[in-house]
Amino acid sequence: MSLRRFLGAATAVVLLSSLASAPATAAPPLQGSGAATPSVPAPTVQANAVLAPAVLAPASLSEGNGPLWKQTPDGFASLPGNGLAGTTGGQAGRIVTASTIAQLQEYASAAEPLVIFISGSLTADQYVKIPVAANKSFIGTGAGAEVVNAGFKLINVSNVIFRNFTVRDSYIPGDWDGKRPDNDRDGIQLDTSHHVWVDHMKFERMGDGLIDTRKDSDYLTYSWNVFTDNNKALGVGWTANAVTKMTIHHNWIRNTTQRNFSLDNTAAAHVYNNYLQDVGQYGMMGRNNAKVVLEGNYFTAVQDPIVAKDPATQVVNRDNIFDSTRGRKDNVGAAFDPAANYSYTMDEAAAVPGIVSAGAGPRENDAPNKATNITVALDGTGDFGSLQAAIGSIPAGSTQPRTITVKPGTYREVVNVWADRPNLTIQGATANPADVVITYDLPANGAKFFGGTWGAVGSATLTVAASGTTVRNLTVENAYDEAVNGGSQALAVRSVADKVVFDGTRFLGNQDTYLADTTGRDATARTYLKNCYIEGDVDFLYGRGTAVFDGCTIHSLDRGSDTNNGYIVAPSTKNSNPYGFLIVNSTLTSEAAPGTVSLGRPWFASSDPDAHPMAVIRDSVLGSHIAVQGWADMSGHAWTEGRFAEYKNTGAGAYVNQFHPQLSDVDAARFTAEAFLGDWTPAGRG
Repeated sequence: MSLRRFLGAATAVVLLSSLASAPATAAPPLQGSGAATPSVPAPTVQANAVLAPAVLAPASLSEGNGPLWKQTPDGFASLPGNGLAGTTGGQAGRIVTASTIAQLQEYASAAEPLVIFISGSLTADQYVKIPVAANKSFIGTGAGAEVVNAGFKLINVSNVIFRNFTVRDSYIPGDWDGKRPDNDRDGIQLDTSHHVWVDHMKFERMGDGLIDTRKDSDYLTYSWNVFTDNNKALGVGWTANAVTKMTIHHNWIRNTTQRNFSLDNTAAAHVYNNYLQDVGQYGMMGRNNAKVVLEGNYFTAVQDPIVAKDPATQVVNRDNIFDSTRGRKDNVGAAFDPAANYSYTMDEAAAVPGIVSAGAGPRENDAPNKATNITVALDGTGDFGSLQAAIGSIPAGSTQPRTITVKPGTYREVVNVWADRPNLTIQGATANPADVVITYDLPANGAKFFGGTWGAVGSATLTVAASGTTVRNLTVENAYDEAVNGGSQALAVRSVADKVVFDGTRFLGNQDTYLADTTGRDATARTYLKNCYIEGDVDFLYGRGTAVFDGCTIHSLDRGSDTNNGYIVAPSTKNSNPYGFLIVNSTLTSEAAPGTVSLGRPWFASSDPDAHPMAVIRDSVLGSHIAVQGWADMSGHAWTEGRFAEYKNTGAGAYVNQFHPQLSDVDAARFTAEAFLGDWTPAGRG
């Protein structure tokens, strides 16, 4: 049977060498390894051209419209060592086609070398991690080649190639942390294996790691892959030995949280021209005795983009670009010289987002998600089992309005609405916001395992960084228990973008429940909160953004004090901004002792000592918990340094005295919701 019949006319052509593998030779020592023998020149790609099956691009991508696929691996997977001349996969064996999971399992475990074509969508009814024997090539053919609810396990094997298909969807709904005892649902697990090439693959929404590289696996190259929509992405280590040598280049890592990569005890990890986009917790990390060279990578919206965790870690950080990042960018030690081991050509870092986003992942399998209505559910009836995965399915940069409907349940996950996904509505499936709960429990003073603390910004359960976002009919909670663990800031929600709406949303927390933030001191960020319920105790509505709380219930938790049960607002409004916080047509409630809660206090953040905090509370019902002296001092600043005023409030706490400054009727006309929101009329208002 011809190869064309296997592959189809519109897809890749597979060229198989009929030549025998080159004889095994010893691996060249790494520069600086202390080896007594002289360095052996690394073989070039051309010298190893007979070693692996070639998967070439379709004609349209071979003629200047995209990167031409290499016929053989590059980097460490191309080098001789451990008895092999390089990575050839199943090139010496038969060609077979797997169109079911059962066939894939049979071929993967076969003792003979095989080139295994994966045709169509292979879905496992129950998750299975497929054992892989040595000398295999797994190659997707045609559009839509994928393995669903399954992964691959390589234990003490060598010479394996994965190319041109997707591995996806073994996520266990509700187990975003991947901590369930039965959750070992990796995309690929490598234990003590060598000469593995993973190229032009896509991994998404797995239960545990996308790829776990473990226990002294060696001679590895991961190139041109897409790693996306996962908490734990790419871990390397699980060993006290520093053996692993790997090349990581031109991968697109996006909408992930941790292990992007986490490189533990790597003898040599060469990481270049990767694109890290929208990463929640940390980017590239070296651990223990890792030697890592990071060069020409592009980081955008990544927290702690480069971390050298331990005293013995060596991380070379050169020629990388950092866009909209914050936190650590470590550069320590000399690590090693990649060019002493093999030759390579590096793209300019500034070009990496375009090159990688155009070329990474499987052929003919990168159609963007065009759905405008997406469903999230814990019971398998939705499009996704995780809210963050649903957000990640939206193409970055798309301005198409979309709606994510979340079915009832408690979703334990940290959620980021990234800045490059505007005009998104996230809504609970019912009219009762208590039916859908998004919860996590990070405190601001909680220690990161790699040093420092999460900080207020890092503690948020939900961060909204995209303009035009609407959140309605659900609950967002920071479940940090300060009664058990001690007081700390612990945000439920942080909004940082302009034109954000919360409608019928519940915010649950203690200190600093909601932060109305901006992208910078001079940026504008307006938020409209309609018919929301917000509870907390200390400064639980705070920040430098402009926020209108319209028809909301603002509930102060009882801290059990007879004198001080907290503060409601703590604005840090820019001095040139006439509009900070407006609470209007709302109800302020509490079970706290009468007169023990202050309306608020002025926050002069260290980043903006010239701030002029501003808040107006008007046309609202104030309970008996409100203090006779309505406003409080803060950190050496008198409450009178803020721009605080009230107007036509009612209720037991609606005092009119020198501590509750009142607007005149004329001034009140200047401080309305319309004035605060300016040229923006949120949907459902006006």
